[in-house]
Amino acid sequence: MRVGSWSGAVLRQALVAGVYLAVLSLFHAVSIRHWVILAGLHLAALMLVPYRYWPALFFADTACQAYVSYICFDQFGLLWTVLNTIPSLAYEAPVVWWFRERWRLFPSRGTVNMPIFVLCALIIAIIATVETIVQVRFATLPPGYVVHYSAVTARMVLGNFMGVLTVAPITLVVYQSFAAADFQWRRWLPALLESRFLIEGALGALPLIAFLVWLGDHNPQIRAMVQMAMFLPVIFMAFRHGWQGAAVAGTLASLGIVMLMPATNDPATLQAETLVALAISTMLLVGARMTALTQRVEQERFDSRMAMALAHRNAALGEAQLRVTAQALDQLGQSIHGAFKLILGRLRYLQPVTDDIGYRRHAESAQEQLFLLTDSLNPGVLREHGLPGALNQGALARVLHEAGIRYWCDLRGPVGGFPRELSLVVYRVVCEAISEACLTHEPADVLVKVRCGTKGRTWAVVMIDLRWNPARSLHVDWVTLRQRLRISATGLGREAIMDRAATYGGQLRERAMPDGKQVVVSFLEPNHPRI
Repeated sequence: MRVGSWSGAVLRQALVAGVYLAVLSLFHAVSIRHWVILAGLHLAALMLVPYRYWPALFFADTACQAYVSYICFDQFGLLWTVLNTIPSLAYEAPVVWWFRERWRLFPSRGTVNMPIFVLCALIIAIIATVETIVQVRFATLPPGYVVHYSAVTARMVLGNFMGVLTVAPITLVVYQSFAAADFQWRRWLPALLESRFLIEGALGALPLIAFLVWLGDHNPQIRAMVQMAMFLPVIFMAFRHGWQGAAVAGTLASLGIVMLMPATNDPATLQAETLVALAISTMLLVGARMTALTQRVEQERFDSRMAMALAHRNAALGEAQLRVTAQALDQLGQSIHGAFKLILGRLRYLQPVTDDIGYRRHAESAQEQLFLLTDSLNPGVLREHGLPGALNQGALARVLHEAGIRYWCDLRGPVGGFPRELSLVVYRVVCEAISEACLTHEPADVLVKVRCGTKGRTWAVVMIDLRWNPARSLHVDWVTLRQRLRISATGLGREAIMDRAATYGGQLRERAMPDGKQVVVSFLEPNHPRI
């Protein structure tokens, strides 16, 4: 078992080394002095390859460097050969390890600390430049060959940094998308092909850069300007898709600049590379911030929807409990009514001359209050005849008419087709608003207007006109009315109305009128996302 495990580990190390060596040889062939994509390959490998496979990377890098040293031994001498054989990963690996472990380059799975990444990329570019400069200092150069280290250093830093920005960010994009699919090809490929990011990149950034390359290749007099314009797709993709868009567009822009390069060390190309490198690094930072803000907004929106859904579920649970309580009260009322009839029968048998009108009046009053309480908990008319029947014929309408208040309704729209949840909240808000007005003022006329419609979701606007008329208010039995209304309302008044309206995506407004006021409450049928 141990022998099999050891051989499997060796095989995996050999496979990683072989793949990395093949990619390394390919990148060696296309790297140029001021576009050193090898630095980007080194950083990408050290960032994403697990530590247990780092020995395979070191072995492959050493083998590649040893081959280059062997074929160039006669040209540059022994000291250069020895220094060149030391793999670049030996200098870069401690830095990447420090950034991964101490500076939280990857705060969590699938996320990248972009400011830390840009700083790490710059340090890797500087390390690669210093390594090359030291090798040049110990190399055997032709007689009379003068190296201007200041200019060479600047070009080397730019080339290494440009190479890092060409390879490493887009590698992170691919790795993150693969990680989001749980490293399963069958899930990753369909998600990638259907992603808006790929479609906009393939139909937006890629054709634009291809057009710029064609334009610069066919018009040499504007080639420098076209190379400078390569930063535009980077900005566009960054604002569309955050740092991932900047990474992909940056790689394409970098390739476009190199394809238009007329000669090595071309000043215009160096200027374009400087501008694009600055644009890529800046857009990576700006895009990362935009991505974080977008994710925060989406999370807040999701939390808000979940909180609203929870509020609706709690409201539905409360209504269910009220229905159970109403049913219990209804049964209690029937039991009390039967017991009262039995007591009156016994009392009439014992005292035939007893006048039971007073007893009956008190019993009817108690039964009426019990009915109002039961109806406020679970409106029976609303259940049987919908919202129009509850507003026109319910307990509230009857109590107002019996007290002497003029009350009528104006309903327009598909009110009868309201969902029960929305019908119930509208009815409760109407009862609350009218009860609050009658308990604090003395309106003589009450008009309830309901306007509703369906556009994706059902919406409703309830307008309650309350008008004062001192002459007719004198004929209203306010004492009895207020006693009855206290039973059918919560007593919280405006606060209860505002809370119910906010729970259903609406708001409360009040408008003053010459002879009263108007209470306007809006509602919206809720969506029910899964919690």
